Amino acid sequence: MNKTITWLAPDGDREWFPPLELVLDEPEGLLAAGGDLSVPRLLAAYRRGIFPWYSAGQPVLWWSPNPREVLVPGEFHCTRSLAKTLRNRGFGVSFDSDFAAVVDACAARREHSPGTWITPEMRAAYCALHAKGHAHSVEVRLDGALVGGLYGVLLGRVFFGESMFSRERDASKVALARLSERAVVAGVQLIDCQLPTPHLRSLGSKPMPRHDFSALVSQLTAGNDMPLFSSP
Repeated sequence: MNKTITWLAPDGDREWFPPLELVLDEPEGLLAAGGDLSVPRLLAAYRRGIFPWYSAGQPVLWWSPNPREVLVPGEFHCTRSLAKTLRNRGFGVSFDSDFAAVVDACAARREHSPGTWITPEMRAAYCALHAKGHAHSVEVRLDGALVGGLYGVLLGRVFFGESMFSRERDASKVALARLSERAVVAGVQLIDCQLPTPHLRSLGSKPMPRHDFSALVSQLTAGNDMPLFSSP
């Protein structure tokens, strides 16, 4: 079957996205372009296992890669060196204490990277999700300074990770370790990592076929959001 990119109408079109069977083979995982980053559309996307990812000057691009990289919270792999870091480095960890600062740190230009996909529009969209109680952050501090963290979207029993950063060795690993601990206690069953990296694989992430991921997300996001960040 010949596949072409699907262009989405602006907010107000309740046929939010085409079927996942129309995902392109090249570039792999691209489903649609256009539309907007409104809160309703973003929530509809995540519930179907779709996420936005694009650069400045491009239309909003919507993706559903195959396979999908995931982390089961109870299977987080804490290496000896990370366990030592958690015990001895003096990192402090908080949740939802400075969402905007974490997004800004994730968006900051990095060495060997010409730019960022976290555009001002993306920043505003996820801050709007945070204001509605759907997006959350983990902050890692050392001597009071923000040195690492991550943010993502929580729907039902799935935490959809968006981005992480580290200004000190292992700081982003600490954020993911503490997120995984909270997820286990709260009953969150899946952390979406989107795409594989050696960093994530070292912590226990694994691939999941798109069909299986989509079906699992549909099941796990059907209920109320879990109180992931309200527990002590």
